[in-house]
Order: sequence, then C-alpha cells, then structure tokens
Amino acid sequence: MRYQNPVVKGFYPDPSVCAANGKSYLVCSSFQFFPGVPLFESTDLVNWTQIGHVLTRKSQVMLENINSSGGVFAPTIRFYKGRFYMVTNNNTTQENFYVYTDDIYGEWSDPIVVDQGGIDPSLYFEEDRCYFISNGNDENGKGCVMQCEIEIETGKKLTETKPIWGGSGGRYLESPHMYSINGMYYLMAAEGGTEYGHMVTYARSENIWGPFESYPGNPVLTNRNKAPYIIQGIGHGDLIQAQDGNWYILSLGFRQIGVWMPYHHLGREVFLTPVRFGEDGWFRAGHDGTCDEFYEIPGDFVQKEQKLYTFENTDFNREWCYLRHPHMENYRLESDKVTLTGTDITLNEPKSPTFLGIRQRDFDMELSVDVICDAKEAGVTAYMNEDEHYEIGLSKTENGVEVFVHLHIGDAECEKCRIALDDNQKVTLLIKSDACNYHYYVKDGEKTVYLASARTKYLSSEVSGGFTGVVLGLYAVEGKACFENFCCRY
Repeated sequence: MRYQNPVVKGFYPDPSVCAANGKSYLVCSSFQFFPGVPLFESTDLVNWTQIGHVLTRKSQVMLENINSSGGVFAPTIRFYKGRFYMVTNNNTTQENFYVYTDDIYGEWSDPIVVDQGGIDPSLYFEEDRCYFISNGNDENGKGCVMQCEIEIETGKKLTETKPIWGGSGGRYLESPHMYSINGMYYLMAAEGGTEYGHMVTYARSENIWGPFESYPGNPVLTNRNKAPYIIQGIGHGDLIQAQDGNWYILSLGFRQIGVWMPYHHLGREVFLTPVRFGEDGWFRAGHDGTCDEFYEIPGDFVQKEQKLYTFENTDFNREWCYLRHPHMENYRLESDKVTLTGTDITLNEPKSPTFLGIRQRDFDMELSVDVICDAKEAGVTAYMNEDEHYEIGLSKTENGVEVFVHLHIGDAECEKCRIALDDNQKVTLLIKSDACNYHYYVKDGEKTVYLASARTKYLSSEVSGGFTGVVLGLYAVEGKACFENFCCRY
C-alpha cells in the first residue's frame, strides 16, 4: 500500500516507538507545553491515533517559568515484561528521569531520577538488566554516547558511566538508541543538529559495551542537501520491526514552506522510512538513504487523515494543550464551548497565560471561532513562543468591542489594524493560511471584512530559534471570554 509522509503532522518532534501487544506506541517531545509527552497508538505504523499524554500531573514535571523550548526533551518509550517505560530529560532542571505504567491507557508513575548527565536518554532491557544511555562527553571533552547499568526499580546506578561510541564525526551527537538484532548490538543516533544538516547514523558491536564499529555508509538516513525538496531536517530516529517482519525508522523531519523558501513553522513532524538489512548485517534506509514523501510498503491498509478539528470531535485531554502548568480555575471546558478567564499574564511572558492550544497541522488551513468578549483582550494566537506570535483578537472598550490584528516578532511589535464593530456581542474571527501567509478576517453582522495578512516565515524556527512549532491558541487577558463553534479545517 502507498502512504504519504509525514505520518504525524504538526509539532510532534523527537519520535520514539516501541511494539507491544500487537500494536505500536509512539511518544514525542513537548517542551514547555502541558500535558507532557503526547502518546500515540497504531496498528500499521502509518495511521496514528493520539490516546493521551504520559506526563499529566504537576508532580511529574517542573514547568514553572521555564523558557520556551525548555522543559521536556526527547523521550524514549520502551516495553519490557508487561510494563511501559518512558524516559526523558527536563532540560531546564537538567534531570534525566523515567516513569512507567502497566496500563498504556491509564496514569503513569511519578518520576525516578537517574544520576547521569546528557540529554536524549534511552533505556535498553536484556535478561532483567537495564542499561541507561544518553549523550555526553568523554575524558577529552569530545561528544560521545554514554552508558551505565541501572536498577530499574530505583534508578540507582549499578556501574560507572562509560563512553561507548564517538559518532561518525558530525556535530551534536544525540538521540542514542540500542537494539539487539541477529546477535549484534546496534547503536543508532542523530548527528548534525536538528536543522538542515540533520542525519541518522549508527554503529554495531558484538558486546553491549563495545567497541562499536561505525556503519561504512553513514549517514544511513538524511535529507541534507536534497534540493529542491520540501522535506528537510530528517534525523533523530527510532528503529522498529513491524508485525510482518519488515523494518522501519520513525524519525523527525520538517516541511519547509517552499522549494526555494528555507523556513519551517509547523514544527518538526514524524516521518516513516522503510529499512532493509543486507546480507552483511548492515541496514540501509529509504531508496537512497533519504526520506521521500511517498512509499509503497506491504500491508492492507488505507492512510486516513483527520481534516476537521472542533470542540465536539476532539478531547481537551488529548489534542489540546496549555502553556506550562495551567491554573485550571481559569478554564471552563464544555463539550461545545470554552470559557476562559484571563489574568494579567500575557503571551509575551515565560509564564502560564490563560491559553488553550491545538497544533497547526498543515500549511493550508481555515480556522473560525465565535467569541463573546468581556476582557481587555481575547482571541486566537498563532503562537511560536513568547517572542514570536500573531493575534487576531477583540478588546472590550467603553464604546463596545474592537477587533485587531497584532504581530510580535522579536523586539518589534506591530498592530496592523484596529476597527470598531457594529455588532459587539458574538463576533466571528476567521484565519485562512497558506504556506507563506496568514490572512485575517472578521465577520461583522452579515459582512466578512478582510483585516490584514502576515508572513509565516517570521514564526519559523529559522527566525525564532528553538525546537517547537506553531500552536493555534485561544487566549484571554484580564477578563472573561467565551469561545463557541470552533472549527479548524485542513
């Protein structure tokens, strides 16, 4: 059957995958957003359904006043003897920790901290032993993959941390994952940085402690210098064997906004690439070591894609998210409407404003929502971080309600328009986007009025920095606002 990449669209970076009970489970990074670590399920590796999050309680992760793109980095999910484990790094507190559950649809444990540095931690289980792996530096200060054995019940180190592989020569060696396949240990990692030079590399050994021999054809998977091509940044992969015995890499990548426009604002997404093992025991990925948009793979399935997101067909505990730990007394979430009570915290601060967001999943999008505003400010934001975001919103004034379009790009702020409305009760806000622009409208009575446009590239990672993507957020500041008839269509 034929499928199209990406298989999970929007800001869902750093995928990790494991197989259990005839299904596959995938987790992604969440950084400053809460709940943390989105969790997906699949039966074919192509169609993924979000079933919840891993970090759902304040006690599991510290997110207070952290910077954007801080917080939860690069989780790994593993399944061993009936139990699921998710290990990750809080880059703000510089802690590596893991949680576990026996019920993938239920709650996860409180965190167990491991006293080993580095980021992108991973676990490998074998014969009731557990190995903890992360990136780090060797005695000469050179980047390497580090490993120790731990007691899984407590996180206590049972051995010293030792360097086991120095990578293939690329910068930012990270994302180590260990596998045992056909009597050999395979250690896969990412190099080159999670940008246009990103790549997947690997090595193998007969012993889990090494020495590891690098794959002669490294990188095994990369889209660096593949142009003109929309898919870039392929890397940070995890290897999995499907039920039919075939192998695949699930990796992150991103779609730039045009062939000759090297900007991306949707975030890093999840891509699926077929893998084949040769008679020499080395594996190759894709047709030519790159990730393509389309592949034909074995299986009887149809790729399905959700094109419409509403309050009614989404779950506030699943697709939606908050900025850092929310103050839930300011949120009233009902099946068909949302009421937000805004505080004096704005979108410009690394705190927790009254904000309820859903990830933007494609370039071409139409969003509409009815808003009843009794606040200083309320509306919809295309939010990259506290320094880069665009708003279409309403302000309650002495004379009624005004609608505005506001752009915040680094140190520059611009109000592109502000007009008074004839109908100051329920107002419909509209956003239409393509790859290069957001277009803003308001429905004033029976009239649909064009307000302004703004370029997407100023919300891109190339401008903003960091590791997130655009989240479409409903927000309120200093007062109450009611949102109804939310509709986001792709």
